[in-house]
Amino acid sequence: MTFLERYNSGETIEVYQDIHLLGNKAFEEPYFKDVNDVLTETCQRVRYNLDIIHQYLLSIGYKFWDNSEYTSYQPLVKPLNNCETLLAKLDKIVQPFGYVPLSLKMFYRLVGSCNFTWDYETDEYLIWSYADAIEVAALDDLIDINISELDWVEEMKEKIENEGKDTPMYLMFAPDFYHKDNVSGGGGYDIEVTKNPCIDSRVVLGNIETTFINYLRMTFENCGFLRIAYPEHENDYQDLFEKVKPLLKKI
Repeated sequence: MTFLERYNSGETIEVYQDIHLLGNKAFEEPYFKDVNDVLTETCQRVRYNLDIIHQYLLSIGYKFWDNSEYTSYQPLVKPLNNCETLLAKLDKIVQPFGYVPLSLKMFYRLVGSCNFTWDYETDEYLIWSYADAIEVAALDDLIDINISELDWVEEMKEKIENEGKDTPMYLMFAPDFYHKDNVSGGGGYDIEVTKNPCIDSRVVLGNIETTFINYLRMTFENCGFLRIAYPEHENDYQDLFEKVKPLLKKI
């Protein structure tokens, strides 16, 4: 069976584990087309799941951000018309330090961007506390704000100088779950820029380390809110889970 056939039969975790074991061979024939097909199917499922969750949240009057100045403040944005141009620009910026994982590129090509965080400026009383809504910065904002405004290149050069050339490099794709609730927290959620081309790479989500695809998987297992079911947060999420979870596709 191909990776795609196995993925469609339900082996979603196992397939990505096997792709990871291929290493750089995943970019070679006869593997790459199959790997690319799996990523495409994954991203199509991600977009489908986001649409399902978005519709539910609209139905309960959820307070989404709506700031037209920045793409990343829109709850759901389709892939940008200049996506390939921007990806090439991102590759050029990152090239001295490594490679952007294909999983993130495919997300931008096929999903776009998303931000399901609560607009605490409109309503300070959050429906769920520290729920950690799914957010992946829009590609234009990732480049113009997270990289350019933060002087990312200079920061990475300084990091190498202080910590050595083998120190991991990261791109921030979202604020952490404290900042999402307007509470002072850590830096943000980061995806690793790898020394060699890779299909998927490590993400650091505060006290959680996983991969980008698994971040999406874990988040959809909690209906778009990674930490909503943590007992210490005492969130009432049963209606969300009962109405949304049966409709979501496995990632």
